[in-house]
Amino acid sequence: MTATETREAGGGPVSRRISHGWILELVASVGIYVAYDWLRDKTTGSSAAAYRHALQIVDAEKFLGLYHEYSIQHPFLHVDWFMAFWNIYYGTIHFVMPVVVLVWLYRKAPVRYVRWRNTLVLMLAISIVAFWCYPLMPPRLMPAHYGFVDAAAHYFNFGPQVRVHLTPGGQPSAAAVRAYGNLFAAMPSLHVGWSTWSALAVWPLLRRTWAKLLWALYPVGGWVVLALGYLGALGIERLLDRRKERSRVTA
Repeated sequence: MTATETREAGGGPVSRRISHGWILELVASVGIYVAYDWLRDKTTGSSAAAYRHALQIVDAEKFLGLYHEYSIQHPFLHVDWFMAFWNIYYGTIHFVMPVVVLVWLYRKAPVRYVRWRNTLVLMLAISIVAFWCYPLMPPRLMPAHYGFVDAAAHYFNFGPQVRVHLTPGGQPSAAAVRAYGNLFAAMPSLHVGWSTWSALAVWPLLRRTWAKLLWALYPVGGWVVLALGYLGALGIERLLDRRKERSRVTA
């Protein structure tokens, strides 16, 4: 926390001036998340709109040369432990870390806590509007000819390990909504948003360079894994191409 932040008026959340005020913060935080979760489910758009928007994203990625999800995913589909590890990571760390950061800031940097708590609440509010305006079908729900595998259903994870079933009209079934919530709430990706928020919120509190580098790996780690996965996929493709070329030469 900087000297400027220390001198700011208010000196942190009002709850810190009340005995056991942290309980009020906890109750308010739980209430806000429950409201967010309820509103997110209520903004589930139509399957047709979500699929149309997914095609727009695919076209944009192809135009930019970024459409590599299939080639990145498939080399790892036979490594069950690897897929299970990332299922667990995806389903836990992005929810645990914001709580850890909020508690850390509340105890060690109360003025900074107010700013980043409010930032998080506004992020959730803005995302609700985005989910309502732009429902987006994730790759795992897209038609089979795209070749994507629903890793959450096929590999171990802490969440529902079942395939999402759609109604004859293409909408997620009531059971799927109960299990997963709004399945078309894919834009924006709050997993990216939460990890970046967590890194920025506590960055000034980290004094040692090694700690900052380690903390930066949390949001950047996803991009690193993506890059390594992509490079691995390219390597596999090249090996297969060379094998095919050798087979044609020797034939």
